[in-house]
Amino acid sequence: MKKMIYPAMIVIAGLLAFTFAAINWKVNSDKAEVKFTSDKFDGSFSGLKASISFDEEHPENAKFSASIDANSIATGFFLKNMHAKDALGVDSHPFIKFESTAVSKSGSGYLAKGNLTLKGVARPMSIYFTFTGQGGQGVFKGNMTVIPKDFGIDHNGTPEKVVVSLVVPVTKM
Repeated sequence: MKKMIYPAMIVIAGLLAFTFAAINWKVNSDKAEVKFTSDKFDGSFSGLKASISFDEEHPENAKFSASIDANSIATGFFLKNMHAKDALGVDSHPFIKFESTAVSKSGSGYLAKGNLTLKGVARPMSIYFTFTGQGGQGVFKGNMTVIPKDFGIDHNGTPEKVVVSLVVPVTKM
């Protein structure tokens, strides 16, 4: 009896793992866009690094883990760059990170809930996004609104809110 139960359990576990496994995607960092806008200044970050596991049919199994070098901030004006780097505390907190805790279908797109860590402070954050895929290629497009004060960023000249827009081209791994 034991000889039949154990192989059956292994087969069932394997089928469940295959059924609910999300697809892993590799980010094309050179083409990824992380832009921000505010009432005071606009700009971008470069060098996005991410681990993405996502399947359109089962978004509840998705996992997103991303980071970007805070030193890569570019506003188009070196004094604003210096001010922004100081406000972000890049010397002691060189990376901005997002880690999803739940992903769900939302309207015509998806909603990733998770934690954004900025200047060493982690706060809950939601990113509304869409995914367009064809074959082994795809593009995630999303946005979120960040309130700098919630992360202890309150230097003179800091905007009250910043809208971050993401365009992340990916290739199936």
